[in-house]
Amino acid sequence: MRVLFVGDINGKPGRNCLERFLKKRKNSGLEYDFIIANVENAAAGFGLTRDVSLSLFNMGVGCQTSGNHIWDKKEIYSFFEDEPRLLRPANYPSEAPGHGYNIYENDAGTNIAVINLQGRIFMWNIDCPFKTAERIIPEIAEKTKVIIVDFHAEATSEKQALGRYLDGRVSAVIGTHTHVQTVDDRVLPGGTAFITDAGMTGPYDSVIGIEVEDALYRVVTAVPNRFTVARGDVRFAGVELEIDVESGKAVSIKRIFESLPEIDE
Repeated sequence: MRVLFVGDINGKPGRNCLERFLKKRKNSGLEYDFIIANVENAAAGFGLTRDVSLSLFNMGVGCQTSGNHIWDKKEIYSFFEDEPRLLRPANYPSEAPGHGYNIYENDAGTNIAVINLQGRIFMWNIDCPFKTAERIIPEIAEKTKVIIVDFHAEATSEKQALGRYLDGRVSAVIGTHTHVQTVDDRVLPGGTAFITDAGMTGPYDSVIGIEVEDALYRVVTAVPNRFTVARGDVRFAGVELEIDVESGKAVSIKRIFESLPEIDE
C-alpha cells in the first residue's frame, strides 16, 4: 500500500499547498491508500481549529497528528472528544484531552494504525516515548501489522534512537517538529522506514514558516512579539511510503520536497 505522510503544515499557505499537491498527484494518476498529516501549526501557524481540521479531512487526510503546539488554541480541546481521526502525542498524561493512537480502515478495507509520540529532549518532560510505545504496540499488533509512528521531537539523536528501538516492530517512524527536512530517509535493517524529519509544508521565504522580520526581532532583542506566518516560496514536504500489508514491513520510503510557486497564496 502507498501512504503519504505530510510534514508539518504551516498556516494557510501550507493548507493551500497540500490541496494543490493532492490535486496535482490525482491528475497525474497517482493516488494514495492513506494520508497522514501533522497539523499542529495548521491554523495561523500555531495550533489547530475545528474548521481547519475539517477542511484538511475534506482534502482526503485520513489521520491528523500533532505535537506540543496542538494546545495553542483552546477550542480544539473539546473537538478531540468528537474526532478520533485527530491525535495528540500518546505520552501526554492520560488526563490530557484526546487520544494518542488509533486504528483506521481505508477504502480498500486495510487497517492502518497511527501512533503519535513526543520527544523529551529540549521539550516538555512528559512521559517516556519509548516506554509508551512499548506499552501500545503489542495491543495494536493484534489488530494490524501496518503501524506508522509520528515522533514529534527536537533532537535528531532522540529521533534516530526511537527509529532503531522500534525497528522491525512498526512500519515507519517519521520525525516531525523542526520544519527542516532531513536527507536520511531509509529502510532500517528490520524493515522500518525512517526519516529524522519530514520537513514543513508551507512558506520557505521565512524562518521555519515565520516572517523573517518577526523572527529576527525575537532572536536579536529577546523581546516577545507577535509571529506572523510567512507567504513566499511555498513548498510541499513529506514522504511516500510503500508498505507490504501482509508483513507490515516497509518496502521503500521516498522524500518529497516540491516547490509549488503557482499556488494561490
